[in-house]
Amino acid sequence: MSRPATLQPVPISFFQSGELLRSRSVSDVVLAGMVDVPMPPTRLLADWDREISAQLALEPGDVEPLPLARARTRWPDYRLCVQAASDWAQAQGLPGVLASSDIALMACRGAKYHHDGMQYGFAAFCNLFMSEDKGLDLHFPFAGRRIPLRRGTMAIFDTGQPHAVIRRGSSGFDAAGFAHGSDGNLVFLTWELPIEDASVAKALRIEFDIAAPNAAQPDEASLILDGKPAVVHPASGQWMRDD
Repeated sequence: MSRPATLQPVPISFFQSGELLRSRSVSDVVLAGMVDVPMPPTRLLADWDREISAQLALEPGDVEPLPLARARTRWPDYRLCVQAASDWAQAQGLPGVLASSDIALMACRGAKYHHDGMQYGFAAFCNLFMSEDKGLDLHFPFAGRRIPLRRGTMAIFDTGQPHAVIRRGSSGFDAAGFAHGSDGNLVFLTWELPIEDASVAKALRIEFDIAAPNAAQPDEASLILDGKPAVVHPASGQWMRDD
């Protein structure tokens, strides 16, 4: 097998829309800011630490869900956090979108460069980070954005855009920076915003049905680059594929 070739970042997202498979552009827009949210209770933070250690057993670069329903019973300020995120999103031109979108609680131990365009091509992500500053950044290499992560950091972005959580000051993802014994775990709330919502598409400048009518199309939801499934190099974030 030849060495992977680096490709120009011009992917097309094919996503399920009802019974149809539609095409769309992948946005390099990242909306980011800060909201004022209280620190989660000590008891809840301890729960998260135990869950991450005992149940998830996160390896460097892993991103996995935490049980949100259980967390809510020990999180008196949960609604306040959700409202703060919703108010911020409204200020970005997304009124009411978070309230009608699916929400989950996630944990990561850093995050390798990846895209979520295959599984979540129908959505944009909205993340609210609940952990204190641990010297980590959310990095979007093609957008040229590097966002310091701390409690209250908000970010909205296209699921097809490569991204990672890396050490501040580093040039890419290095698993050694998240070795066991180092404090590299983050917890965040995430919403799946429908990409076909007019306000979401406008905010991220998404264009729909961009594939040429006579061009070959995949049989299922995919992120396609140069006619092949798009793959991200986990350490650098560059588009890659095997020729």
